[in-house]
Amino acid sequence: MNNTKGRKKEKTGVVIGNEMKKTVKVAVERQVRHPLYKKVIKKRKKYFAHDELEKCKIGDVVKIVETRPISKTKRWRVKEIIDLAPGDKQRQNENRE
Repeated sequence: MNNTKGRKKEKTGVVIGNEMKKTVKVAVERQVRHPLYKKVIKKRKKYFAHDELEKCKIGDVVKIVETRPISKTKRWRVKEIIDLAPGDKQRQNENRE
């Protein structure tokens, strides 16, 4: 048996929901080529990710990383906020200082 641990998967997506406590819903978009027609298609998948500090807001671009199961649907954790939501000037000013 191969008993080596691999690297954890990382994905980048946009927060589309933060109604739950310490949980955000992240939409990850990828592009695939149709096998027959060769057209590039955008595919989107939603992941539930653990946000311990509850800093993520809707529209933020975040990096999520694979982790152990936290609940029935949560298997991802927010690693970092890459970009803040457009129009959220108050938080952008706080990050500059």
